[in-house]
Amino acid sequence: MSKNTPVITIDGPSGSGKGTVSRILADKLGWHLLDSGAIYRVLALAAIHHGFAADDEESLVALAGALDVKFDVEEDPELTHIILEGEDVTMTIRTQDVANMASKVAALPRVREALLRRQRAFKELPGLVADGRDMGTVVFTDAAAKVFLTASPEERARRRFEQLREKGIDAKIDQLITEIRERDERDTNRSVAPLRAAEGSLFIDSTNLSISEVVDQILEFAHGKLSKSETSSVE
Repeated sequence: MSKNTPVITIDGPSGSGKGTVSRILADKLGWHLLDSGAIYRVLALAAIHHGFAADDEESLVALAGALDVKFDVEEDPELTHIILEGEDVTMTIRTQDVANMASKVAALPRVREALLRRQRAFKELPGLVADGRDMGTVVFTDAAAKVFLTASPEERARRRFEQLREKGIDAKIDQLITEIRERDERDTNRSVAPLRAAEGSLFIDSTNLSISEVVDQILEFAHGKLSKSETSSVE
């Protein structure tokens, strides 16, 4: 990991579009991608593969520290392929068994600390786009370009509704709006790494913006920030 490696952090609530935007940015820039939201599920699946119990903190800490995972957008910019120990586990980590394991693993303080270090290890040249909820406030506090991407609860519910409908899953917009608002309340008021915009970050409300408009805004902002950072390092 190099201090001179540029990092763009994209934080925001669920449904804000940060995953899609981060994939496109990483692809356009030719940078590495970190999908922090998948990290705990990946660790949970690795633990299942290796036969570790959910309360075996010692083994899980060691596993987290050396977690062999990468996020690949080279073959398909529309989808982040999650590769664990050489195997594409993009769909496997979405199973209920993995979700249950992930919730238990995430409750272990030493495991969380180990995963924090592992996430920071993604900071490699030529650069990193990090997508999550605390990338700019906790994980990469020294990132030169920080973005907070959001959208109205109604718009985020509409996007989620469309995703579910495409998968043949029934849903109700009103219920989705309620769930999103409740999650926002939990995330912004939690005691550990609450969801908030990092100081100096670019705030973007994507409610009435296209994906390309959001990407263009971020690229312009990041170019200015990274140029200043390079100048400062030379001085």
